[in-house]
Amino acid sequence: MNIPQDLKYTKDHEWIKVEGDTATIGITDFAQSELGDIVYVEVETVDETLDKEEVFGTVEAVKTVSDLYLPLSGEIIEFNESLEDEPEKVNSDPYGEGWMIKIKFSDESQLEDLLSADAYKEVLGS
Repeated sequence: MNIPQDLKYTKDHEWIKVEGDTATIGITDFAQSELGDIVYVEVETVDETLDKEEVFGTVEAVKTVSDLYLPLSGEIIEFNESLEDEPEKVNSDPYGEGWMIKIKFSDESQLEDLLSADAYKEVLGS
């Protein structure tokens, strides 16, 4: 299981890469493996400001559809549009080309609620 040390995580299996006041967000290797082959990623919340834990989109796999929850409050400033044509990037490269959104977060204190790689491993029981 790939769990990069330089990222933050949520119990809902999202990863967060913080750069200044911007965060890149996607789903973890564990999440994509549990979902199976991803066939569609939908994010219709670009340019919207959402609160932490609100649904920002959905990911559809062959057998299921899962909501995507925002790990930090903020404005969604970008969607990875390459996922419209190649949603399988989430399966093949969840921490790279399979990123989903970028947000400008509004409450830096929320970063303290995110999990380290080691804490996320504990959530997975590994």
